[in-house]
Amino acid sequence: MKTRKELYGTEQPPVSNQPFSRSPWSFSYQTGALRHIKINGSEAIRGISFLVRDRDWGTLDPALENEKILQTASALSISYDAVFHNQDARLDVRITIVVKPDCLTITAKGRASGAFETNRAGFTVLHPICDVAGHNVTVDHSDGTREETTFPDFIEPWQPFVDITALTHRVNDLSVTCQFQGDTFEMEDQRQWGDASFKTYNRPLAKPWPYKIEDGSVLEQSVCLTWSACDKAPSILKKSSILEANFPEMALVMTPDDAERLAKNPSDLAAIKPQRLLCHFDTVLGHTSAQFQAFAKAQAAFPKVRFDLELICKCDPDPRPELYALAGEMQAAGFNPASVLVCPSVDRQSTPPGSDWPDCPPLERVHEAASLAFVGVVRGGGMVSFFPELNRKRPPVHLLDFVSHGLCPIVHAADDISVMETLETIPHITRSMRAIIGETPYRIGPATLAMRQNPYGERTIPNPHDQRICMTDDDPRHRGDFAAAYVIGLATVLAPAEIAVWTPAALYGHRGVVADKGQWPIARALKCLASLAGQPVFSAECADGLAQLWVGKTRLTANLTSDQNGPLAPFEWRLEKHRG
Repeated sequence: MKTRKELYGTEQPPVSNQPFSRSPWSFSYQTGALRHIKINGSEAIRGISFLVRDRDWGTLDPALENEKILQTASALSISYDAVFHNQDARLDVRITIVVKPDCLTITAKGRASGAFETNRAGFTVLHPICDVAGHNVTVDHSDGTREETTFPDFIEPWQPFVDITALTHRVNDLSVTCQFQGDTFEMEDQRQWGDASFKTYNRPLAKPWPYKIEDGSVLEQSVCLTWSACDKAPSILKKSSILEANFPEMALVMTPDDAERLAKNPSDLAAIKPQRLLCHFDTVLGHTSAQFQAFAKAQAAFPKVRFDLELICKCDPDPRPELYALAGEMQAAGFNPASVLVCPSVDRQSTPPGSDWPDCPPLERVHEAASLAFVGVVRGGGMVSFFPELNRKRPPVHLLDFVSHGLCPIVHAADDISVMETLETIPHITRSMRAIIGETPYRIGPATLAMRQNPYGERTIPNPHDQRICMTDDDPRHRGDFAAAYVIGLATVLAPAEIAVWTPAALYGHRGVVADKGQWPIARALKCLASLAGQPVFSAECADGLAQLWVGKTRLTANLTSDQNGPLAPFEWRLEKHRG
């Protein structure tokens, strides 16, 4: 049996789930939150939790105290105190969960000691996406009006519903209502960030943040789930789709410092044998000629590998002088990229609903200037951050040879189950992206467990103790078997989408494949996946905790769970080669 360190890259134990069942309800109780709430065995709500975010949208971990669990023949109650600390202030919240046959209610009563700074403090309710996206929902509003509508099918860039007091949707032959009290609630399409859920949260994003809960102020909120029987919804016949995709080429991302290191250690690339290297170039850091020279050294050492330039530019009102100068420096350094992706530096930060857009010339002007500066080079656009940023600020596809964005599974939750659940959402992202870009070549990446840059705050979250935390640039699971299973799962859900290039890791560093000695477990999986580039995809499915991918003559199967799953141990994966 493998150790935690081998499986997860850390000695921190996984979060435990305590199952509860009180007919007709069942759910898991996980560090104060309710997960996978089912009615008569069918999932109605993906999760309910009381969350507090800091000014960088990092999640504050509370101390849980005075937990009490009482069970009787007709009811179940769970209560505990959650104590949140931020700087010199604290927020004490009493959470009470009461489960009865006809309703499940969770209430919060809190008080601030000192001026408590936060971006958000309150209940978050997650609706699942399977059999929910594109389906009917009734939305009640605070003025008493009722809206009969649908959950979004394609991913919404802005909040699909605002001023919510209740949401009612169908779960098989049941009508399930979720009522909210204590604040103004709205919904965001959390599929944008890879989460397998629609999220309803308190305090509209249009209000200023961070804000302060003043000393002595009281906070009270509640969420109540009820259900009733209704006619069984007609079954929908799902048509099987025949895959007509080829597996994408693989790139690894590297910085100028990484390029210098690679030029001195050319054997490092043999760990993966990717088709491409994605060169991250940031004009804001200065020393632009030196950055080009570093990439030129690596390119000279690997003339058969295609080098792609990810160019972060300052973008003055007239971007032409900057781009012309950079193209001249690139030529002088002898660096010849196969493609150039241009992204304004300000677009690395997210612009949430209600916020002012930062100063930046129109993207049409940026990419028209790039076409004049980088003549004859394949040019791309999109976002070096994630899909939400691209969805909110869409690129001028008609001016581009390809479009790209990144992925990260730890934006909102970092427990093992939530990370693997993000794989459910990738087909929604790629399908929504195709609705935007049509048949334009589509690239993905970097797509790593850890976050290389935080679009939602001033920094990524430090992780000195190797924990599972959101929005960190150093997730220890990248160094364990977990990452190898995850990346095979990611390859599986991306395979049908006709992705041209994917970048699932860096070459070095926290998100890299090369360790101080040897390689991390993810390296062997990536080397196998890199060898599949250009081959036809015959089948690709994630179900029942398994990722199963058949490309060319190769079949890969990965266990995405921490339990034995058939013949596969936790996070184990296997390769089969077929003749013919």
